[in-house]
Amino acid sequence: MAEQLKPRWGQPMTGIISFIVFFAVAWLTWYIFSDPRGPVGAFPYPFVLYLAMMILVGLWQHMFLGDWPFQDLPQPARGIVETIVNLILVWFVIHVVFYRILGLGFNFLSQSNLNELAAAGKAVLPNGKALSLEVMQKKHFAESAVVCFVLIGFFSYPFVTILFGKWPIRPSDLKQPEAGLAEIAWCSLLTLFFYTILIVPFWGLVYGKLLGSSFALNFPWWGKIAGTPHVHWVFGWWEWMIIVLFMTPNVWRMKPWSAITLPQPWKGIVSFVCTVILGYILALICIKIAPAWLPHETLHELKEAKPNDAELIRFLWYHAAEIAGFALIPFLIWHHYFDDMAPQADKDSWGAFWFRTVGVLVLCALNYIFFYYINFGHWGLGNHHMVELAHRFPHGESLVWNFWWIIPLLWNEWFFHKWPFYVHKH
Repeated sequence: MAEQLKPRWGQPMTGIISFIVFFAVAWLTWYIFSDPRGPVGAFPYPFVLYLAMMILVGLWQHMFLGDWPFQDLPQPARGIVETIVNLILVWFVIHVVFYRILGLGFNFLSQSNLNELAAAGKAVLPNGKALSLEVMQKKHFAESAVVCFVLIGFFSYPFVTILFGKWPIRPSDLKQPEAGLAEIAWCSLLTLFFYTILIVPFWGLVYGKLLGSSFALNFPWWGKIAGTPHVHWVFGWWEWMIIVLFMTPNVWRMKPWSAITLPQPWKGIVSFVCTVILGYILALICIKIAPAWLPHETLHELKEAKPNDAELIRFLWYHAAEIAGFALIPFLIWHHYFDDMAPQADKDSWGAFWFRTVGVLVLCALNYIFFYYINFGHWGLGNHHMVELAHRFPHGESLVWNFWWIIPLLWNEWFFHKWPFYVHKH
């Protein structure tokens, strides 16, 4: 009989204990590295850059490479080694691949290049004044551009596995690391495709219009569609696409796409199109209903900030992404550490599907209330912008916390194979 993982203390106790541990680890490490009251205080940048890249590189290690070459190490040694390798790769990808290699051709992807230009007095604005090094560092333009790449990658890398069943790399007789490297290469091409269409035009606006003049990069094509040229329009629906994508193999247990009987790649294409549509609809719902509970002062300040409600529209799209972020922990821990518990005997039934879906949305709302209204973002995470209720929503940066919060869970599931919360049984 194949080896199985069993919850060490049964359910729901194993899920409850793991939830408490993951929250405690995330909160403690947040205080050390991100909280302005802590010893490092790297909030929000460069903290968000490193945490985002940690997740993406971890996905490469686990989903594509199958934990190669450490898959046979015993726990917890395997988890520790993979974590160390992850941190090394994160540094390498950011500081070598993006800043030094891609930076040879694209300054907007290299914070090192931008800082060097500013230090030399060569970052000149249209008014003839140069951005100082201090100002350039505070703007973190390239760090933001790399974070945008990672955000796109959160969908464009795993969707080939989840929706396309790893087609066209699989089925094949490729072994690791060839198979994993082939997947990384194929998905990187797709990521660059999405990044070019959805992200680069925003940086064309930043560098070509706001900071100077340029014919090299186009401007956002979505300005008239969205009411704002800001990249946060992309963030809003793309983040909801990520939620839909990852709920599919987790609490949805591959529903509803499992009902599609088409062969690949047609099944993947149909699933992808439906995911895009559903993600956009969910984001639209958020921007339509959010003003119902947002403070009047917040809405008024945002409306007055720019003509044609441009700043309000930008914020609502970004806040749609933030709302989506509050669903991350609920569906991930429900699947991985509560074993998709449902009152139905058949966890794969449609009844169980809807029970978990509604449950995730309820927990998402409670998570949101805890962060903003109980103000965990201020007293728990040290965000000094959240003292006043009206300022909490535009400056809460809840996505940073919600992505950091899932790292202990993902690391334990990916690298530590749920040790010590689960035990192996034959």
